[in-house]
Amino acid sequence: MPEQTPRALIRLHGLHRRDFLKFAGATLTLLVSPLGQAATSVLAVRVWPARDYTRVTLECQQAIGFSQMILKDPDRLVVDLEGIEFNSILQNLPDKISATDPYIKLIRAGRHKPGVVRLVIELKTEIQPQVFALKPVGEYGYRLVMDLYPTVADDPLLALLEKLDTASASPSTPPKTHQKTPQRETGEPEIMRMVTIVLDPGHGGEDPGAIGRGGSHEKDVTLQVARRLKEKIDAEPNMRSMLTRDGDFFIPLRQRVQKARRVQADLFVSVHADAFIKPTARGSSVFVLSENGASSSAARWLAQRENSADLIGGVNLDVKDPHLARTLLDLSQTATLNDSLKLGRAVLGELGGVNTLHKEHVEQAGFAVLKAPDIPSILIETAFISNPDEERRLNDDAYQEKMAEAILRGIKGYLAKNPPLAKSKLVRLD
Repeated sequence: MPEQTPRALIRLHGLHRRDFLKFAGATLTLLVSPLGQAATSVLAVRVWPARDYTRVTLECQQAIGFSQMILKDPDRLVVDLEGIEFNSILQNLPDKISATDPYIKLIRAGRHKPGVVRLVIELKTEIQPQVFALKPVGEYGYRLVMDLYPTVADDPLLALLEKLDTASASPSTPPKTHQKTPQRETGEPEIMRMVTIVLDPGHGGEDPGAIGRGGSHEKDVTLQVARRLKEKIDAEPNMRSMLTRDGDFFIPLRQRVQKARRVQADLFVSVHADAFIKPTARGSSVFVLSENGASSSAARWLAQRENSADLIGGVNLDVKDPHLARTLLDLSQTATLNDSLKLGRAVLGELGGVNTLHKEHVEQAGFAVLKAPDIPSILIETAFISNPDEERRLNDDAYQEKMAEAILRGIKGYLAKNPPLAKSKLVRLD
């Protein structure tokens, strides 16, 4: 039989050339993906280790299917990715894991079967995983998020008390006291008990916040200022503080509020670095919650941007929070809102000595992070990171120190005139 040309073979099998090409293409598609779709690529892998939890994020060209399972001896999380090509980014996945990661021992990826890549995450301890997909938002494309939570979460109040005990035991640190502070010469009321202040550095992890023209990320600046402020608060005899995050990881807005309530905080201070569409905008601001609309169009725009942090940072919407109703139940919080305004005015007055004020009064808007019903809460915009001059100042150690000192003076001024009462028993949320 004479050698058949490709064109002759097509005729031999009764296929028109155009039909053959369709058949060949369909066959190729089935080979690369069991879902009948062309395989997509992983564009980036990001790992965010923290004491609270570790997050692993895969950013992809398109949405992908996935399945998961937990295996024992040793503890492993296995995630099968459907319709993914095995590329160099996945091949280099082991290099992404730090030896100090509290939950992940190692991670590897390989071809499991045609069109399926298997991730195996070996664990240092038992975890409760949350694996979920996110649609494109902000600068991100499609994302697959793997959150590894400990089966027994830290009690933030216990952790705070342990830190205080450690500090008191240190020979170089004077012991904390619950005794009253000396009577002020002005005759202002004394602070009669330990005051707990929760400091909330805005954004973090997958959510960079605003980005300055020089490349500064809001999430970095806010953490730096909050750490400086914490150090100064903890040096006060009758004050202690806790950070909602002490590293580069994402915390949903609702959880920031819950952390403050779980440690029975007296005050909640959220630290941010403003941004606006015009680079000429400048100055420091203080905001409190509004239940009746924003005090200005700029305040409304800012609140909407800050409240979008959960979309950018990535929240698993399938997990329902049974405590949400209780947390936001008493939003007829007239007394708390009045105290928030007093605190905001005291802090704003001190910020005016460090930076130009964007507005001479405390502004109001519907910030989700300020919705603790029983804790006076303020949100401080330290400066406009979108303003090149203020971006440079925000990265200056001396400016950060002055900003932290001003906030502390404002807090102390508020407490001197509004001493906290004895703690009532609060309902635990855990």
